[in-house]
Amino acid sequence: MIEKETTQFKPSLKLMDATMLVAGSMIGSGIFIVSADITRNVGSSGWLLVVWLITGFMTLTAALSYGELSAMFPKAGGQYIYLKEAYNPLISFLYGWSFFTVIQTATIAAVGVAFAKFTAYLVPELSEDLVAIDLGFFTISPAQLLAIGIIILLTYINNRGVNGGKMIQTTFTVAKLLSLFGLIAFGLFFLDKGIWKTNWENMWVLGPLSADGNIGSYTTLAAFGAIAAAMVGSIFSSDSWHNVTFIAGEIKNPARNIGLSLALGTIIVTVLYILTNVMYTGVLSLHDIAYADKDRVAVSAANHIFGTAGTIIIALMIMVSTFGCNNGLIMAGARVYYSMAKDGLFFKKVGTLNKNAVPGFGLWIQCIFACLWCISGKYGDLLDMISFVVVMFYMLTIFGIFILRKKRPDAERPYKAFGYPVLPIIYMVMGLAFCILLIIFKPKFTWPGLIITLIGIPIYYLIKGSIARQDLKTKDTVDVSS
Repeated sequence: MIEKETTQFKPSLKLMDATMLVAGSMIGSGIFIVSADITRNVGSSGWLLVVWLITGFMTLTAALSYGELSAMFPKAGGQYIYLKEAYNPLISFLYGWSFFTVIQTATIAAVGVAFAKFTAYLVPELSEDLVAIDLGFFTISPAQLLAIGIIILLTYINNRGVNGGKMIQTTFTVAKLLSLFGLIAFGLFFLDKGIWKTNWENMWVLGPLSADGNIGSYTTLAAFGAIAAAMVGSIFSSDSWHNVTFIAGEIKNPARNIGLSLALGTIIVTVLYILTNVMYTGVLSLHDIAYADKDRVAVSAANHIFGTAGTIIIALMIMVSTFGCNNGLIMAGARVYYSMAKDGLFFKKVGTLNKNAVPGFGLWIQCIFACLWCISGKYGDLLDMISFVVVMFYMLTIFGIFILRKKRPDAERPYKAFGYPVLPIIYMVMGLAFCILLIIFKPKFTWPGLIITLIGIPIYYLIKGSIARQDLKTKDTVDVSS
C-alpha cells in the first residue's frame, strides 16, 4: 500500500506541551556531569554558581528575544527561518548545515549514549567497555548499540505522528522535573553543615583547582578565559531550548504560545540548575565535585544522600532524563531540514510530510546520521567544538531583531522582545566576549566547529548552481516544446 502524503502540519500542541518540549530538550545528562569541569576551572563555590547564573541569564535573555521572532514567523523551521528573513539564504543554510552535520545529530548521539551508559549501571552487560561487534578496524560496544536502538525507536514513534512524541515528551519531562526537584529537596535536607561552611568560606577565590586540593591563580585575562572555558559545559547543558521554534506549525496559537513556552521553560530549568549546584556544594566538598569519578557529580551526591542506593536512583533519573530529552531533539530537528528542503537546499523528499503529517523522510535521514555519530565515538569532542558556533548563531539571530525592526518597521509583532534593546545588546556583548575568549584560550573549541560551518559555503553554491542549471534545462525544454 502506497503511503499518502499530506501538505500541512496539524496544530495539536498546547502551551503545556510546548513548555515541556523546551524544558525537556534542555535537561539531558549535562547537569549531572559538567559541574565537575566547571569547578576545576574556577575553583570555588561562588564562581561555580556565577557560571551557571551567567549562562541562565544568557539563555533566558535569548529565549525572550526569540519570542518576537517566533511571533513574527510562526511556522516550521524556527531559527533557520529567522536567519533567512533577517539576512539571506546563505546564512540560514550555514546554520542548517551546521545543525544537521553536528549540532542536532551529534547531540542526539551523545544523549543516546548517555542513556546507555547509565543503563549499564543496572545492566552491566550493556557497558561501553565491552565489545559487541568487532570489525577489525573498529569495535562497537553494547552501549553504542543500545543508543542506536533508542534513537531508532524514538524516530519510529515520532514518524507515526506528533501525538505519540507529545505524550512521551510531556510524561518524561514531568517525571524528570519532579525527580530533580526531589533530589534537590533531599540533598538540602541532608545538607552537611561542615562541608557547606568549608565550601563557602572562600567563595570568591578564582583559580584552577588541582587534584591535590590546591587552588592556583589566574592573570586577569586568563581568569576571563577560564570562565569562558567553564561555560562550555553549562551552555551545552542549557542548549536546545529553541527546539520549540522548529515545530511552530504544530503548535496551537503559535504567536502567543511559543514565546510564552520559551520563557516558562527556560525559567524552570535555570532555577533547577542553580538549586542543583547549591545542593552539590552542600553535600560534597569542592574537590569531590571537581574530581568525581568520570565527572559523575550527581552519582557522588546521590551516594552521599541515599547511600549505596544512590547509584541506582541517579541511573534511573538520567535514563528518564535522556530518553525524554532525545525525544524532543528528534521531534524538533527534522522540521529544520523540512524548511531547508522547501527552499531547495536539502533532499527534495525531506520537504514532504507523510500521512501522519510529519516530515518522515527527514526524521529517518536525521536518525541515520545520528546513528553514525554513535558508532564514530567522536560526538563528544565535536559537541564541545561546536559550542562556539552555537553561540555565534544565537548572536546573529538576536541581532536579526534589530535588522528586522529597520527592514520591516510596520510588520505585525504580536510580541516584542522583552527589554529591547538593552537585554539583546547585553546578550550579544556577553556572547561576543565568550567567543573571543574561547578563540584565545581554547582554540580547539573554536576552529574545528568554525571549519565545519564554513565548509557549508562551497556546498551552498554547488547546490544553488545545480538548481540554476536544472531551471535552465527546464526552461530550454519548455522553449523547444513551444
